[in-house]
Amino acid sequence: MDLVSESANVASPRYKLETPTTNPTAGTSAVSSPSSGSNSGSSTPSRYENQKRRDWNTFCQYLRNHRPPLSLALCSGAHVLEFLHYLDQFGKTKVHNHPCPFFGLPNPPAPCPCPLRQAWGSLDALIGRLRAAYEENGGRPETNPFGARAVRIYLRDVRDFQAKARGVSYEKKRKRPKPKLTPAPT
Repeated sequence: MDLVSESANVASPRYKLETPTTNPTAGTSAVSSPSSGSNSGSSTPSRYENQKRRDWNTFCQYLRNHRPPLSLALCSGAHVLEFLHYLDQFGKTKVHNHPCPFFGLPNPPAPCPCPLRQAWGSLDALIGRLRAAYEENGGRPETNPFGARAVRIYLRDVRDFQAKARGVSYEKKRKRPKPKLTPAPT
């Protein structure tokens, strides 16, 4: 599967989610374009906006190369999970399996045959960017496949497993109580 993103595909209407209209001649004029955002035409997009555009193009390319090809409107959380599993093959984070002798060690002393995977933080950021891009390209928040319960559960499971495999804890930080200030004796 080739996931080369093409800059010519950025404004292509086949990537937009179109809601059916009662007027068939209305076309796609009601659908917002990716360029109508906070950035004006003269300023350069931020690193985040560039990455979001690349991620969006990659996901759309994945849907086109899917067998059978999928339309964005029919995409579900299950397809997002397939995409995340597909991306695992390009990961750079060593994640030890249960039988590995280095499972749970933060700094393993020797190499092992465990696979390289996408790091949880990278997946979490990717889903955040794709979730925003989906809505910017005409998707409704309530039908956003990147916000599906299955995707949230998958991300949580990946985080927990990678934490155990690498011996790192991702426990929520508790807020420290603010120290009470007592007036100094005069």
